[in-house]
Amino acid sequence: MARAAAAARNPNIVLIVADDLGYGELGIQGGSIPTPHIDSIGAAGVRFTQGYVSCPVCSPTRAGLMTGRYQQRFGHELNPGPAQEAADNFGLPLDQVTLADRLKKLGYRTGMVGKWHLGYKPEYHPQKRGFDEFFGFLGGAHPYNSEQAGNPILRGTTPAPESAYLTTAFAREAASFIDRHAAAPFFLYLPFNAVHNPLQATDEYSARTAHIGDPKRRTFAAMLTALDDAVGAVLDRLRRHKLDNDTLVIFISDNGGPTPQTSSQNGSLRGFKAQVYEGGIRVPLLMRWTGRIPKSSTYTQPVIALDLHSTAVAAAGGSAPGLDGVDLFPYLAGKRPDKPHQTLFWRFGTQSAVRHGPWKLLRLRKEAPPQLYNLDRDPAETNDLATAEPARTAELEALYSAWDSQLQPPTWQGGGAARAAGKAKRKKA
Repeated sequence: MARAAAAARNPNIVLIVADDLGYGELGIQGGSIPTPHIDSIGAAGVRFTQGYVSCPVCSPTRAGLMTGRYQQRFGHELNPGPAQEAADNFGLPLDQVTLADRLKKLGYRTGMVGKWHLGYKPEYHPQKRGFDEFFGFLGGAHPYNSEQAGNPILRGTTPAPESAYLTTAFAREAASFIDRHAAAPFFLYLPFNAVHNPLQATDEYSARTAHIGDPKRRTFAAMLTALDDAVGAVLDRLRRHKLDNDTLVIFISDNGGPTPQTSSQNGSLRGFKAQVYEGGIRVPLLMRWTGRIPKSSTYTQPVIALDLHSTAVAAAGGSAPGLDGVDLFPYLAGKRPDKPHQTLFWRFGTQSAVRHGPWKLLRLRKEAPPQLYNLDRDPAETNDLATAEPARTAELEALYSAWDSQLQPPTWQGGGAARAAGKAKRKKA
């Protein structure tokens, strides 16, 4: 009787986001560090070989993920630096509807555990953006073993000093949320800060990776192992409540790996975090929903993190028209033989890219010559065809210009690479 009732209800939705995890790191992606729990999501469902994010850095990707819209449409284009994070205007604009807003209206209990990075001020707090519960931090990064001045761990809006290793603590809180809301549909947004720097691991996890010679790589591997165990704890909690068949589980990284800083590897893809080469924007993406997604399947057409918003809302029985993302289920089920997207776009300060079919045109600086690649033949972006294919280059430039004309300028100049890009743009102006 209870199982029949569970089968009739809308599915739970668990959206897990890794931080700075490169395309080539997971075992299921060919990585050398064992990640059996994360891999199990793809083994029980689908692995996307061309899953993209809408920005090669953290905060803009999260803005796109939460809204299902290209974040450049509302000015959330760049990563903020510390000064911008503290400013009144840093945050996901209040007129944007979040995934949590939509699911809450559909009767879901909504909870978030982890890294927000979409605004410090009270009006931007997760519990003002559709989430019933929140445990985590509001900033862009956090140590794993200690508190951070100005960026505390919060339970709701109250500081909650944490003694556990932060990845493990987030798994604990996520499992607790499932325990408390197993009887009714819930949405759990679980954006870990792992494996973002600083490189910090516990003695337990360091011992498990002691065979790795390079100290940086050894600590990174320990952090990824802890992340995998944390995901395993969440999946185990779903099993304990017999919710495996009633839960859509999604795993994605927020951008490519920053290899020089952490050793995170992007496989054979060119580039890193903060670049619009494939290594900065193509990420691991896995999804499972028993009975709706075939086991151990692979989907090879380009998709983007914006699609996860529409897909989750559709799974919950709702609709979200007018977004840039699309519901992926008809494509995964073979009901739509066409592609989810003919064209995908990126703008990140003075960097830009457009993908149309197998062709990708990019610029690392606005004044730089374009680079053109055929990703079907050259996914590593080694053979620039811009000079040899002038008509194709012009076609993609026209597509990009038409999209770019719809966008707003950035609402602030960001940190790191984005800040440098903004400086170059102002100098040219």
